Amino acid sequence: MKKTASAHWQGGIKDGKGSISTQSGALKDNPYGFNTRFEGQPGTNPEELIGAAHAGCFSMALAKQLGDAGMTATALDTRSEVTLDKEGDGFRISAVHLTLTAHVPGASREAFEQAVEAAKSGCPVSKVLNAEITLQATLQS
Repeated sequence: MKKTASAHWQGGIKDGKGSISTQSGALKDNPYGFNTRFEGQPGTNPEELIGAAHAGCFSMALAKQLGDAGMTATALDTRSEVTLDKEGDGFRISAVHLTLTAHVPGASREAFEQAVEAAKSGCPVSKVLNAEITLQATLQS
């Protein structure tokens, strides 16, 4: 399986503007630029998109792990916080912190934690990131 996305950019780094689109059309010419990445202006940025991808990927991986263990979640709510740090002359994503609130009827703490750890390390987005990945998971009854 292959999926595509594209970016268009024009201008310099600070005065330039770009747009991001995805094959599915979920994003179509969404604006991004220096101001959306570093100055909090409306629009998206690469780190936000990586965070959304990671939260979504982890949630799906966890649903699979839970299912393999005979459990079904009624809700998995995952938040991803991506840290962009200055490194040398550039920047790098150094860390991602996932925060999960899960409702899994009948789940034991031990089975839940095993599924969470397997999902954290097995999620394809986790595997591609060269960053420290931390996780706080809460199981609610």
